[in-house]
Amino acid sequence: MANLIRSAKSGNDWTRGDLDAYNIYVTPQDTATFFGIPALPEPHVPAEILNTQEADGMLDDGHARLIDLLDIAMVPPINATEESAVDDFAVELFRLLGYVGRRRYARTRKDLPLPICGETRHAKTDVCIIDRLRNHILLLVQENKRYGANASFGDTEAQLIAEAVAAFVYNNEVRRANNLPELQEKVMAGIIMVGTTPTFYKVPITADLVFNIRHGQFPLQRTEVSVCYAPVARQHRRWSEGMKPLDNRRTILGCYEAFKAIADIND
Repeated sequence: MANLIRSAKSGNDWTRGDLDAYNIYVTPQDTATFFGIPALPEPHVPAEILNTQEADGMLDDGHARLIDLLDIAMVPPINATEESAVDDFAVELFRLLGYVGRRRYARTRKDLPLPICGETRHAKTDVCIIDRLRNHILLLVQENKRYGANASFGDTEAQLIAEAVAAFVYNNEVRRANNLPELQEKVMAGIIMVGTTPTFYKVPITADLVFNIRHGQFPLQRTEVSVCYAPVARQHRRWSEGMKPLDNRRTILGCYEAFKAIADIND
């Protein structure tokens, strides 16, 4: 692995081979291990979100708008140049769940510098949550734009991890500008979306990993990224069903509730 070729490339161009080149591995975990709790919590959402499947049956206009976006986000774009509604749905869902509020806001398509192989490239998030008071990135969302049976995670995981590296660098630059000590390590929270189905990631970034990527070197220390798939009942249909069925919706919203602790959503 130490002899693999490393080149200066943007985060959106990362592939599974770049993870090998920087000694990064992705390991699945069950929900209890990943979230550190024996069972998923009940989602803190209004009852009609959990009990009403269709937007037309919603009493609240905001809830109906969310389910409308859910339906639209389940449909792939008509052409390759069109953006899907997944980012719009994610932002609306984050508002409902309290990820976005007085202290935090959501950004779409935020561009982050990525130091790599002696040059500066860029990583562009689909959605990120930013702490307004500290100006720190708390959570990254990357859409897997492949659907159904073609929803391979290898390259999309690599792109999410590149964004996590760039977000760590960004947060430390903010700290340096405010005369605060730089972080030596941080677990960055990430989500990959296929339609409305999330997969959750804990991406540990260290100053040593950033140094090696900046200089195009193989890190001696292995980086272990943890991934957790929402434990919906029909795993073989999780991409096609998404959050439309009410049992899936309750389970996935429970995962989002548990993920708040990992993403430092603490109020």
